[in-house]
Amino acid sequence: MTLPPSAPLPAPQAVSIRGRRPRDLPTLRRWLTDPQAQWREWDAPYFHAASTTETMNAYVDQLAVTPPHPDERVIDVGGVCIGMVNRSEEAPAGGGWWDLGILVYDPAHWGRGVGTRALELWVTATFEETNAHVVTFTTWSGNERMIRAALRLGFREAGRVREARVVRGQRYDSVRLDMLCTDWEKADRERVKRHERQA
Repeated sequence: MTLPPSAPLPAPQAVSIRGRRPRDLPTLRRWLTDPQAQWREWDAPYFHAASTTETMNAYVDQLAVTPPHPDERVIDVGGVCIGMVNRSEEAPAGGGWWDLGILVYDPAHWGRGVGTRALELWVTATFEETNAHVVTFTTWSGNERMIRAALRLGFREAGRVREARVVRGQRYDSVRLDMLCTDWEKADRERVKRHERQA
């Protein structure tokens, strides 16, 4: 089930992140192992398709035999799995630096605020559930939609390696963005105040 391009934007409460369920596996396998899937044009397209397809096949095989992990969840819209989020702690353990990943693989949900809402939920969950003092994520400068989503949430550009990635014969920067827990908490208080004024 996907939304047609003309469908109304999903309400914020319709987007959630949750643990993987057995019924999600066929959907994940279909999207993640398709070498022609559109999400590959935006999620690290500088890696060769053959190697990423092999990696994704092995990854889905692993999902099928392992229980859900709290550092990896699906993005759910109206009860349907449409993407995934993940996180990993940067070494050394206990340092409070967590790196985040997000993938909305169904293009019917691109440009509709779903990725922004999922990232917002994932940042909140990471600060609440881990020892995170700072969270980061890395993308490439051609993925402007992802960068805009992060900046809207208050992320800041933390670093840029110029012309480090080659996509379809053109060079792009590698871009890392970060968010401090204190900044997120402050922004969250401001969001609550805004909602109270609008109520």
